[in-house]
Amino acid sequence: MDIVARVEAAATLLEPVIRRTPVVASRALSDRTGHDVWLKCENLQRTGSFKPRGAYNRIANLPAAARELGVVAASAGNHAQGVAWSATSLGIESTVFMPVGAALPKLVATRAYGATVHQVGESLDEAITAAQTFAEQTGATLVHPFDHADIVAGQATVALEILEQLPEVETVLVPTGGGGLLAGIAATLRELAPEVRVIGVQAANAAAWPGSLEAGKPVRLTQMSTMADGIAVGLPGEVPFAHVLDCAPAILTVDEDALSRALLLCMERAKLIVEPAGAAAVAALMTCAADELALRGQVCAVLSGGNIDPLLLTRVIGHGLSAAGRYLVTRVTISDRPGSLGGLLAELARTGASVLDVVHSRTGAWLAIDEVEVLLTVETRGPAHRDEVLTALADAGYAVRVQD
Repeated sequence: MDIVARVEAAATLLEPVIRRTPVVASRALSDRTGHDVWLKCENLQRTGSFKPRGAYNRIANLPAAARELGVVAASAGNHAQGVAWSATSLGIESTVFMPVGAALPKLVATRAYGATVHQVGESLDEAITAAQTFAEQTGATLVHPFDHADIVAGQATVALEILEQLPEVETVLVPTGGGGLLAGIAATLRELAPEVRVIGVQAANAAAWPGSLEAGKPVRLTQMSTMADGIAVGLPGEVPFAHVLDCAPAILTVDEDALSRALLLCMERAKLIVEPAGAAAVAALMTCAADELALRGQVCAVLSGGNIDPLLLTRVIGHGLSAAGRYLVTRVTISDRPGSLGGLLAELARTGASVLDVVHSRTGAWLAIDEVEVLLTVETRGPAHRDEVLTALADAGYAVRVQD
C-alpha cells in the first residue's frame, strides 16, 4: 500500500475519534514575514498534541490476539498520553514507562487516560529499555512514538487536513524530533501537492537530523539540552528517515531564546497555550533568515503540542520576555548613602520603565566599604526601550552590569 492510501485509510479510521483541529490566522507572523501565515492548532487535539493520530492508528490496526495482550510505550509526556487515551478508547490495556523526572501534569494525565504507569530511570532511554523488556516478558505490543508505518500514516493525516483547510498553501513548517510528523506530512504533500515547500524545525541543542541526513543514515546525538523536550530525540527513526531522505524537506534549527519568544507570541497574540516543542515552527518564522526560509505563498506553521508544566511555563515566559527585550535584569553599584537608592529609582522612573523587583546587597568582595549593589528587575516596552534605559543609567554615571 502506498503512502497516500495508508494516510487516507488512517484518516477514515480516525475521523470519528480525532478532532479536526482549526487553522487560525496570525497577523503578527504575517506582518513579520510578508506572507499570509496560518497556525495549525494540534495543541488543541485530544490529549493536547498530534500524538493520538499515530497511536490510535497503530493500536487500532493490531490483530485481535495482540490486542488481548495489551500495549506498552515509553515516553516523557505526549506519546504517553496519546497511547493511554487510544488504548482506553479501544478497550485495550496499556502500560507506560516514564522517566522519574517526567513532568507531574503529564504523569497525572497519562494515568487519568487509563494507563498503568511505571517510573523508571532518569532518562527516556532507560524508560525505553524497560518498556522493551516488558514487551518481551508479557507479549504486549511496543507502540513506538514515531518509528512505524502506521504511526507515520496517522501523523500524516495532519497534511490532509491542511490541504482541505488551506487549499492554496505553499509552505508548511513542522516541529521535528524523531521524524514521524515531518515524514508523514512531507511524503503526503509530495504526492498530493508537490509544489508545497516543507520545512522541518529542530531545537538547535537537540538537532539530530542535519548530521543524520549528511551521513545518509540515522546518527545518534551524544548529548542534548533543550526546553523543547517534545522534540528532544537523539536518534531519528528508520521508517521516517527513509521518507525524509526521499522527500528532502529543508531542516532548520532554532535556539532556546527563539523558542521562548515564540511561545510568548503564541500566548500574547494568538491566545494559544503551546509547549516549547510545539512552538518550534513559529520560532523559525520569527528568527530564521529569509533565504533560509525561502517562503512561498500561503504559509502554515504546525503547532504540534500544548502540554506544558505550569512551573516551566512561568520560567519560559520570563525567559521569553527577557529574550524579547521586555525584561531587564541589571546589577547596579551605588553609594551606600541615604537617598542613593531613591536617586536610582527616580532615574528609572524618568525612563518610563517599571521596576518589578529590587534586591539591596552590601556584601561582595568587589564592593568598596561605602558601596552597595542593587539587583533590579525592570519591565520595558521592547528592545529599543530597553536600550534607552541602559543608556540613561550610563549617562547618569551608574556602573551597570546586565544579567542574562
